[in-house]
Amino acid sequence: MNQAIRHSWIAAVAMFALLFGALSFVQVVGADELKANPLNQRAILQNYCSDRGAIIVGGTPVAESVETGSETCKFQRTYPQPELYAGMTGYFSQNYGATGLERAMGEVLTGDSDQLFLDRVGQLFLGNQPKGASVELTIDPQLQQLAYSLIPDGQRGSIVVTNPKTGAILAMASKPSYDPNKVAVQDPEAESANINEFLKVPGINLNQNVSGPTGELLAPGSVYKLVDTAAALASGKYNADSVLPNPAEMPFDGISYRLPNYAGGNCYTRDTASFAFALQQSCNTPFASIALDLGRDAIASQAQKFGFGEDLGDQLKIGYARGDGFPNELDAPGLAQSAIGQKDVRATPLQINMMTSAIANDGVQMRPSLIKTLRSPDLRVIDEPQPEQLRTSTTPEIANQITDWMVSAVSEGIANRAGVPGVQVAGKTGTAELGNGTNNSWFTGFAPANNPQVSVTIAMEGVDITTGAQLTSPNAKKIFEAVLNK
Repeated sequence: MNQAIRHSWIAAVAMFALLFGALSFVQVVGADELKANPLNQRAILQNYCSDRGAIIVGGTPVAESVETGSETCKFQRTYPQPELYAGMTGYFSQNYGATGLERAMGEVLTGDSDQLFLDRVGQLFLGNQPKGASVELTIDPQLQQLAYSLIPDGQRGSIVVTNPKTGAILAMASKPSYDPNKVAVQDPEAESANINEFLKVPGINLNQNVSGPTGELLAPGSVYKLVDTAAALASGKYNADSVLPNPAEMPFDGISYRLPNYAGGNCYTRDTASFAFALQQSCNTPFASIALDLGRDAIASQAQKFGFGEDLGDQLKIGYARGDGFPNELDAPGLAQSAIGQKDVRATPLQINMMTSAIANDGVQMRPSLIKTLRSPDLRVIDEPQPEQLRTSTTPEIANQITDWMVSAVSEGIANRAGVPGVQVAGKTGTAELGNGTNNSWFTGFAPANNPQVSVTIAMEGVDITTGAQLTSPNAKKIFEAVLNK
């Protein structure tokens, strides 16, 4: 009998230890992982009707919780300028979870962050319901409105404006957009119907890591020639005085395909070209010849140094696509096409902006940042992220040489419509052919060239040559003027 009791006691202790260990793991070791799991809706259901902190731009909330007057759900999440900021704020939904900053900054907005522990204790001591902290963004509201307005309704496009010296994102707009208020409604049937309507719109930015400036992977076209130029100069085989082959078409052994030069500029006027002329006129064959000379690994290495396919750092706070860097296992035609931003090369508008900003910042790439300050409910600053270097992309000497050539691309080349009177603007255009008579049209650049204050990248999808030319360089000029005239 005593032996049976002893065995029962041992079994009970073992079961207790097992249960205690499992609970300890869930509550301590696995708590953060479970909380971050997108399938876990418990935290959202718990906080859906709470006084969630605001997301603020220029002192004005772009996402906030307002009192409903109802006892069952005291607060409702609202978005005062929905389409303008949806690509950053995302939405906070009872049934569909959270996206964008609403998800990434969820612990801060709900007041559950470790940074707000003392605030929670103080509120509970006073018998008050804990409140969330506010998140102030680096976005300039006037620039954001301008950038959004420069993308025509019905046009798929993105504009990114940053400070190249700090990495701060000053504007990040895209269309099509949507109204997050329609996903935050308390009527489940209306919420589901609205989501289904949004999903019918191609390119809508419901999830920041699959579309928009941080997630839309696009063929970059000729803006990628900046990668080739940096790789060429870094190799030691090329310099500012190099003469590049510039045939009207580049043939390849064993196949009939020929890589043509850009037909819209003056590339056909000479058989050889300087770097300045090749970038001014966006000639294809000089940069294809550089890639064939240096080889795939040299171009891929420089692309990696500019951050293609790499981590963007932890200050962005919203989802992003990395892409795959430079393609592997390329034959000669494939390498030539990839070197001019075609074939399988893909990049997001933010990534192109970061490459451009690294050139503007003497070769140093900064972490892109959306967060300016975090403030407790009593407006005390609890965090103020400082600019951080992300990686070194090239040397100051190479960056400065590329800057000079980008200046000539604006002052004397096909990017001339981005020019601002009295200011040296550095820029590069790009046209990536989509094979159906349309293109991805790009502009990327910065100003002033000798002391950069702003970096601008514009990408317009699926446009013809004329429309692309109208929506890129001239719009970049408007943004440059808006920043420099402040």
